[in-house]
Parts: sequence; structure tokens; C-alpha cells
Amino acid sequence: MKTTTLGRTGLQVAHTGFGALPIQRVTFDEASVLLNRALDGGIQYIDTARVYTDSEAKIGKGISHRRSEFFIATKTHSHTAEGFWKDLETSLRNLNTDTIDVYQFHNPPFVPLPDGEDGLYNAILKAREQGKIRFIGITQHSIERAEQAVRSGLYDTLQYPFNHLATEREVALVRECAQRNVGFICMKALSGGLVTDARIPYAYLSQFENALPIWGFQHMWELEQVLGFSAETVELTDEIRALIQKDRSELVGAFCRSCGYCLPCPANIPIPNANRMKQLLGRAVWKDYVTPEWQEKMARIDQCIHCGACAKRCPYELKPYDTLPDQLKYYRAFVQTHAE
Repeated sequence: MKTTTLGRTGLQVAHTGFGALPIQRVTFDEASVLLNRALDGGIQYIDTARVYTDSEAKIGKGISHRRSEFFIATKTHSHTAEGFWKDLETSLRNLNTDTIDVYQFHNPPFVPLPDGEDGLYNAILKAREQGKIRFIGITQHSIERAEQAVRSGLYDTLQYPFNHLATEREVALVRECAQRNVGFICMKALSGGLVTDARIPYAYLSQFENALPIWGFQHMWELEQVLGFSAETVELTDEIRALIQKDRSELVGAFCRSCGYCLPCPANIPIPNANRMKQLLGRAVWKDYVTPEWQEKMARIDQCIHCGACAKRCPYELKPYDTLPDQLKYYRAFVQTHAE
């Protein structure tokens, strides 16, 4: 399997990482089978987070006996030093390890700096001194904060959404990470599920030698598919270039990436999927979204109170309260035409 060096960390890893958010949705035994197959297939980098419910515990139970075979990255969502230490100790216990290879601030609304009032960066330095973590990372959905973090010289790694729909500014960010020796980790390779042909982002991302894509695996077929790509060395053929252009024409611009930072909604609207329902009905298995359960969820849009909280939280500056009514109108027409 092709490898990459994760910036100044010096970690030599396979060019395919395991995103462990989806294993929240499977049993401990199923997660163990997936994780062990990933290690057997050559995957060495596993990414999780404290807020991914039982994901860390499943990793700890499933593969901690093979700890020397993989690098573990996790995250704290806390904005205080006190919360940082609580999250770190919980993660170490759940993962059944003494040291976390890459410890990341999880999409904070600011870039933690030394001696900041929040105390986060000083805390992570102390954790590194104590040997509880090895490298300092940050994840972001904001391009401005991502650039600030990379240019600060304070972070060993950056995790940011990046795939074949990337803007020129985002491509420049990846190049700058290479220049500054900051490890670059790609999330959202499949745009939160809107891209269904994984060959396309896989081939595109293979151009960036300094980038480490992490793929979310819930089913064995998903894992085997990506492992197959690694074995075959998927390249940017004319066919894939054409598919890239097709996806860009349909998806580039103001579409929901399903990051979920708009939630919770006071009206309990499932904003991430509701606000991209047109794309899901056209690109995913539409029958999954016309069930009675989903019809009830979409009907909640009528109860939107226009509080604006979703827009304030959105890192992509979307305004769901403006676009959700149109999504509902389209959805109801689609259901009337297609649902059995």
C-alpha cells in the first residue's frame, strides 16, 4: 500500500486511514471485525473523537492488543482546560493505551494559542510533556481558522474537509501544509455521503503526496472497496476526470456537507440531511428517504421558528432556515410521485 509521511510528526502511514465515527452504529463485535481487518489490510492510522459516543471504547476493546501496529488519533471538543483533561483521561482509558499519537482540538471556534484565557494550548503542551500524547493537532471546517493554525507553527497536523470538489484556496492550503511540514489529514472524502463512487475522490486525493485521507467505515464492503483501491492503485483516468467534472457541476457551491455543527435544532429538524434532500434523492438510494419516518422528520420543517441558530453555527455560512422550505416542497412532490 502507498505510504505518506504525516508532516513533522515523522509518522510513516499507509495512504488510507480509518475514520471511526461510523462504528458508533455497529456492535462491539462488528467493530472489532472491521478494525482487525483494517490492520490486516495495511491501514495504520485510526481517527476517532471523544464525542463519537462509544467509538473509542470499541477501538480499545477490539484492537488494543495490537497497539504497536497502528497510530491512534482522537479529539477533545472541550473549550476549557478542565474539560481538556477530563476528555484526555477518558480517551486514554477507553482506548486502553498510555499514549495517544495525535491529539486534536475538535473544530474549535477559535485557534488555541499559548497562554490563551481558555488554557487549552498550555494544557496540551503539558500533556505532551507528561507523555500522554505525542503530537498536537487541530481539526477545522473553517478555511480561515485552518490557515491560521497552519501558519501559527503550533500544530503538527491539520484535519480539514478535502476531496475532488475542493476550491483553489483549499488546494493551496494542502500545498502550504506540505511547505510548512504540517501533516494534512483529509476528512469528508465522500462529501458526507453525496459522492457514491469512492474511486473518484480516491484517485483525486492520490495526487497529493502529503495528504492522508481517512475513510469512514461501517460495513465490511466499504472497507474492502477502499483496500482494493489501494492494491490496484486507482489513477486519474479520462473516465474519472469526466466524473470529477460531473460532480463539480452538480455539487460545487453552497451545499450541506453534513458536518452537523448546525445542531441541535430547537424544532428537532434533522438539518444536515433535510437541507440537502434534493441531492440525496438524486444521488443516494432514494427509497431510504421516503419512509414514513423520514416523511415525519421532513414535516418538522413546517415548525421552524427561524431562530437563526443553525446559520450562526454553520462553518460554511449556509442559512438553512432560508432553504429548508424549498427542500420540503421538492420532497413532498417527490414522495407523491415516487413513493409506493
